[in-house]
Amino acid sequence: MEFGICLQSIIPLRREPNHRSEMVTQALFGELYRIIETEHNWRKVRLAYDDYEGWFDERSHTSIEEPEFLRLLDVDTPCSLDLVQLLQNENSKSVFPIVAGSSLPAIEEFRFTINDQVFVFDGQVSDPSELEEAESPQQIIEIKHAMIHDAMMYLNAPYLWGGRTPFGIDCSGLIQMIYKLKKVKLLRDATQQANQGEVISLLDEAEPGDLAFFDDTEGNISHVGLLIDRNHILHCSGQVRIDTIDHEGIYHEQLHQYTHKLRLIKRVI
Repeated sequence: MEFGICLQSIIPLRREPNHRSEMVTQALFGELYRIIETEHNWRKVRLAYDDYEGWFDERSHTSIEEPEFLRLLDVDTPCSLDLVQLLQNENSKSVFPIVAGSSLPAIEEFRFTINDQVFVFDGQVSDPSELEEAESPQQIIEIKHAMIHDAMMYLNAPYLWGGRTPFGIDCSGLIQMIYKLKKVKLLRDATQQANQGEVISLLDEAEPGDLAFFDDTEGNISHVGLLIDRNHILHCSGQVRIDTIDHEGIYHEQLHQYTHKLRLIKRVI
């Protein structure tokens, strides 16, 4: 099996090996993957972060040996907390942008190494041990409020099917990235995320940072958002926005109607 790492700002992953095929997700800088299939000049990969699969052009591929893959898989991996920040490759003296949520494996004193290439990052970095070191419910609450604060960088980002960045994102990508910034792994799709965490029976029992899921007319979960409090939700519908929520669902003030029917509330942290 071949192994790789995303050393571009963003790599789109497509449903089929074709540039015209729909984008199903994106790999961000520093994320690892396994190659599971090859077709002409396309590679089908499985992302190590969430096991999501998709195709990309082989020209985006950066190969790493299995020992290096396993080393990077095993280390603490903080994320970039900046909306966008420049990363410098000391070997090539090049500089390029990375977005919020990009992985910075084994970074120490603003430097990390991949495939003998030294990268320098002089930006805000998440603390991967923050939740592990929390010793009281109050500390957990403070972390949740910090998570909501970080989530606001995505506000007004346009909706993009398969997107995971502040410049284009979908509803489940938004939730996955918000939690990634706190070193909590969520799966990629809303239907998958709905199987994680514990059920909260009533909206009145929810806390900031809990997840609300919504179903379509056929009863299938089709949307997810982050509760800011018991009356407001951050979600991506057309764009990342804040709307009111009650036991029926999301109410769109401008449209004067409910747009999403509440199905389920889950607590992950």
